[in-house]
Order: sequence, then C-alpha cells, then structure tokens
Amino acid sequence: MYLLMNSNKMFFYFILIFSTLISISSNSWMGCWIGLEINLLSFIPLISNSNNLMMSEASLKYFLIQTIASINFLFSILLKLIMMKNFEMNFLLTILINSSMMTKMGSAPFHFWFPNIIEGMSWLNCFILMSWQKITPMILLSYYMNKNFLMLIMMINSIIGAIGGINQISLRKLLSFSSINNLGWMMSSILISETLWLLYFMLYSFFISIMCFMFYMMNVFFINQLFIFNFNYLLKFMLMINFLSLGGLPPFLGFFPKWIIINFLMMNNLYIIMFIFVMMSLITLFFYIRIIFSCILFNYLKLKWFKIHIKNNFFSFILFFSLISSLGMIFSTMFFI
Repeated sequence: MYLLMNSNKMFFYFILIFSTLISISSNSWMGCWIGLEINLLSFIPLISNSNNLMMSEASLKYFLIQTIASINFLFSILLKLIMMKNFEMNFLLTILINSSMMTKMGSAPFHFWFPNIIEGMSWLNCFILMSWQKITPMILLSYYMNKNFLMLIMMINSIIGAIGGINQISLRKLLSFSSINNLGWMMSSILISETLWLLYFMLYSFFISIMCFMFYMMNVFFINQLFIFNFNYLLKFMLMINFLSLGGLPPFLGFFPKWIIINFLMMNNLYIIMFIFVMMSLITLFFYIRIIFSCILFNYLKLKWFKIHIKNNFFSFILFFSLISSLGMIFSTMFFI
C-alpha cells in the first residue's frame, strides 16, 4: 500500500505508462526511441532503493543494459536513414533493430541480464518487467521484422526458457525463465496477427500478476519456503491451478492461446517449430509440477514456526481469479461458436 500512496512513485508509474503509449503511437523511429528513453528513466527510480543493495545493483545493471540496447537502436535507425536504397544493408539493419528490441525485453540469446536483475527486485517490479516492459519492444518488433531471424529466435527462446528454469530454486528466477519461454510463443503469435499477440499477452500478464501477487502476499522468494510455511490447503490448490495454467496444460485457460498458435504452425507446415514449442512446454510443466509437489505433498513433521494469515478480501480475490484460470476450457469452446 505504501507504494501506491507514495506520490513520487505514482508519478513515475504514470510516466512509465505514458512513455509506452508515446512509443507505440509514434509515426517515426526517433519518436519510438524517445518513448523508450522516457520509459527507462521512469522505471529506474521504481527499482532503486537506497536501503537495499540488491535493488540498487539491479537498477544500475538495468540502466546499463537498456542504454546499450538504446544506442544500438539509435545507431540502426540512423544507418537506415542514410542507406535507405541499399537492399543488402537493409537485411543487416532489420537484424540490428530486431536485436536491440530483443535485448530490451530480455529475449534469448540476449537474456543473460534478465534473471539476474529480476533476482534483485520486489514482486511488483518483477511483474512490471515481465509484462508491461515487453509491450513497446514487441510492438516495435512487429513494425519491422525479419521473419526467418524471428523464427530462429523463437526456437532459442523456447529452449533456453525451458532448460534454464530446471535447476532454479529462486521463484523470481524461475518465473523469469518462464517469461523467456513464453516470449517465444509471443513472437510466434505476432507473426500470425497482432490481435492474437494481444490475447496471448493479456492472458500471460493475467497469470503473472496472480503469481506475483500471491508470492507478495505470502512474502515468499524461494521454493523451499513453500513447504516450510504453514499454508492453507485451498491456497496451495489455487497456486497449483495458476502454475498449471501458466504452463499451458490443456484444461486451463493458459492453453487456449497456445492451442491457436499450434494450429497456425501446423497449417503452415512449421512442424519443427511446433514440436520444439510443445516439448519445451512439457519441460516447463515439469518444474512447475515439482514446485506444486514440494508445496502440497511434502509435510514437515517438525513444528512449523510460520503461519501465513491472508486477509479474507485478498483470499477471495485470489480464489476468483484462480476459478477463471481453471474454467479455461469453457472459454475456449466459445472459439468455435
């Protein structure tokens, strides 16, 4: 609540939203670049905290990475203006612009900064970085993209996001690798249509918001905390539903946009990409189920010192959104009407 009542923070949140709108509604590359810079300068004060060294370090790392990506983007758009008619250079420039956007949103193979920075953030900032901060780069990527390059990046994202999350014990790092994996699906959805990308992005943001909100309410940051703490079993069940929905297991709502993407990939004979996507989704489900098992099935015999108390209004809020996740197959049948 302190974050919401703080007028300085509210001002920076407003600028953060406004800068994204500047970038996506601009009719020139320079306007897009200005929007990205305002976005960066508004997000830095939200991350940094003088009382927490990890947050200060995360804000400095984030600033350096985003500045390098911005310089790369500015260099690319200036080269594009100079060499407009050179078609050989045009191919290189598309890859340069795409790469700078991928660096900005933490896409593989430019992802190494992403889990490290998320590790030093609060849950609210994690949610912003994994959802809102991806809007501008994804939309700019859709304006000017190299499809073959994007297909390669999609597969790399899916593989790295799945394999990177296997040996993680930190929930923030685990969600960051999950975000990289979902980024591969998002890129494939933007190849199909912007409407499908919007659907996927909104559903993904919805699931991530529930997860971050639940972990924030419980004050949990690592997997082992989930079975040391004395949780309500209904809360554990809701956590399981949301994890499985985020992984894209068929009866849940998270499977619906993935289903449409798989259909499109099959119709266009992109079976290799589809096979990689599905296999890597199974790996992500494996490490989600591992968390659920440790949370629900393991039970310490020794005395649990911590009892989690969640207020009824927050509890009903989580329950309502978990029900939406679990009733996903009912929503998905409307697709055929």
